[in-house]
Amino acid sequence: MGNRRFVFAKLICAAAAVLLSSLCAAQGQGSGSTASDPRLEKAYRFQKGGWTYVHLEGSPTEIGYQHGYLLASEIGDALEAIKLFDTHQTQRDWEFFRKTAREMLWPHIDAEYQQELQGIADGVRAHGVELDVYDIVALNAFEEVPDYYVPWLNKREKQARAPKPKAPGNCSAFIATGAYTKDHQIVIAHNNWTSYLAGERWVVIFDIAPQHGQRILMDGFPGVITSDDDFGVNAAGIMITETTMAQFEGWDPKGKPEFVRSRKALQYAETIEDYVRIIKEGNNGGYANDWLIGDRKTGEIAYLELGLKNTPIWKTKDGYFVSSNFPRDPKLIREETSGFDPNDMSSSMNARHARAEELVQHAKGMIDVEMAEDFLADHFDSFEKKKQSNERSLCGHVDDSSRGVKEWDWGAYNPGGAVQGKATDSKMAANMSFIARAGHPCGADFVAADFLEHHPEYSWQKPLLHDMKAGPWTTFQAGQKAGQ
Repeated sequence: MGNRRFVFAKLICAAAAVLLSSLCAAQGQGSGSTASDPRLEKAYRFQKGGWTYVHLEGSPTEIGYQHGYLLASEIGDALEAIKLFDTHQTQRDWEFFRKTAREMLWPHIDAEYQQELQGIADGVRAHGVELDVYDIVALNAFEEVPDYYVPWLNKREKQARAPKPKAPGNCSAFIATGAYTKDHQIVIAHNNWTSYLAGERWVVIFDIAPQHGQRILMDGFPGVITSDDDFGVNAAGIMITETTMAQFEGWDPKGKPEFVRSRKALQYAETIEDYVRIIKEGNNGGYANDWLIGDRKTGEIAYLELGLKNTPIWKTKDGYFVSSNFPRDPKLIREETSGFDPNDMSSSMNARHARAEELVQHAKGMIDVEMAEDFLADHFDSFEKKKQSNERSLCGHVDDSSRGVKEWDWGAYNPGGAVQGKATDSKMAANMSFIARAGHPCGADFVAADFLEHHPEYSWQKPLLHDMKAGPWTTFQAGQKAGQ
């Protein structure tokens, strides 16, 4: 009996230790640091609506350390998911990605962001996750290296038998202003399309108060210094999002990583012109996007098509832009894509383009954040003229499609689609605020076990593919605290 009591007491103590460790981690404490660590004094995290809200503040090194420490377990998990996906898709091992980070990317990263990235690595290690700065840099480049650099490298090295990853076409979005919106100010909305493997982890709200530049509120991915899908507002009134240009080809090995340029643009831009100038500086062609940019101070909106050779821009104070992964400039299509066909209305990109135009034009004069929620959750297939969730619906469910998306090299029933949504307007942006929904914007859940039972061809993802539960539409604001 005495021995049983001793064992039971040990179990109680162990459980208490686990609980204490979890509580400490939630408060920014834990192994390798204490509550008195000055680097963590201004930082905090909390959960709300399926999201993890993280406040970071201070110098680049401090912001990085806070990021790494507070999200250490999420970063370790995210890295394993990205490592699994990227090595499978490219048939190159993780050391290839680390070497690319060290030799190609790192020398072209601004000192400020080198410090922040090193800080993330230091913070993660302080919380017991053994990663180094080149793991963190490779994680930050998880969009541009496998989908832009690797295809360029394969072609250069004439590796005929190598896998041929293609630039994806992820996301649906719009931005509107003037006569198109209810209050004649800007409304902007975006849902992130990606693999569910990554998307179920793309649920961080970052509130960043840097030592220099503008305060930022953005969604994001654990361990990554930019939003990367991208949606955010800054204290100067800049509102941004983007969708990826499908079938884009191009890479400059001497250029600056896109994850650095996009973070710097949101942090330092005070005007649309600032944003465009900064994100074009050192353009490497990686993660080539159509950028939707607004300035709440003027009511002006812009559409920047950021290729490597071609970077056309359109602006208006009375109109709208929609974006769903279709390049629009004929010269860019001709010179920088692998045969994108703007006339194929059965494709995901063009079908969503048609539906987005229809919805925005129909709602002229009535567009607001509530309408944006409906836009992001829409399931109408404009090609087949009926309501159904698939690769052609604005709220994408490629796992429901026997066609997949050939232009992105997504096979039938690929587990990917719209994984979360965000929207804001000028009034909310003035208060550094937006709404967000984790999981499918339509509210549907993805259940991994059920999917894998019906589609064992994707069983290679089983170790890290989890359920993706939809949360409620939730309001977030810079400076928000738990319970607010």
